[in-house]
Amino acid sequence: MTNSQLTLVQIDNYGPWTVTPEPRREMDLQTLQSRLFADLAQFIGSRDGYAFFTRFDNMVAITNGLDEADHELLQESIGNRYPVTISLGTGTDSSPVEALESATAGLQRAGSAQDGDRREVLAGEYLTESRRTPGDVQIAHFDVNDATGKYTDRLNEFDSFIQIEQGYAAVMRYLREEYGALSFFVGGDNIISICPAMDEADYRDAIEHVEAEAGVELKVGVGIADNPHTAGMDAKHALEECRHHETIVEMSYPQEDIGITTD
Repeated sequence: MTNSQLTLVQIDNYGPWTVTPEPRREMDLQTLQSRLFADLAQFIGSRDGYAFFTRFDNMVAITNGLDEADHELLQESIGNRYPVTISLGTGTDSSPVEALESATAGLQRAGSAQDGDRREVLAGEYLTESRRTPGDVQIAHFDVNDATGKYTDRLNEFDSFIQIEQGYAAVMRYLREEYGALSFFVGGDNIISICPAMDEADYRDAIEHVEAEAGVELKVGVGIADNPHTAGMDAKHALEECRHHETIVEMSYPQEDIGITTD
């Protein structure tokens, strides 16, 4: 059974700030958002977590292995270097979407995202070391089959982008609705999903659905570990096995016994 720890990162009072005392230049806002995400990704990544930009004013991270002190340090670091502050809500559950629901509820109870008096909220729960297991995190790394040949080398960039985004939208929606997984576009033709305990048949089901709905052919490598970094790297290696063996699903399991065999 998986046990995901999800953190919602929310910029405090960001909407009103962008137009106070008057509307700010859009490229200045884009620069701030991209730098903030880069710093979040570096901080969380250095502690073996993964961060995803989603809407930029709201970002999502899988933070198995990070405790309350790490989250406090992240808030302090951002508050010292940016003109905005961040609130963090954290939740845990075997279902990634339920963990995110819990994380979100913690911030919503503290006040609105545009409440000028709500600052640097730290809410939620964290996985203690005694609760962590080798199979807590399941990461799936999806890749579009021959995206370069089908799209990049044949279409203009915007039309290529539309094709890739249609595939992303289909897998994102289907995995969330059918399995409670959370999927994020991470550039190029790559999608990373935080998944519950899914098996090969589940992934084949998702791939077949996306091809039928969006006409986009996917393959996926899956890794399972006690932290996102290890699970994600194992997923990358499994994806290489897909390319090598011309398969659409390859799964890598942790060395420790988690009740699943690879035979």
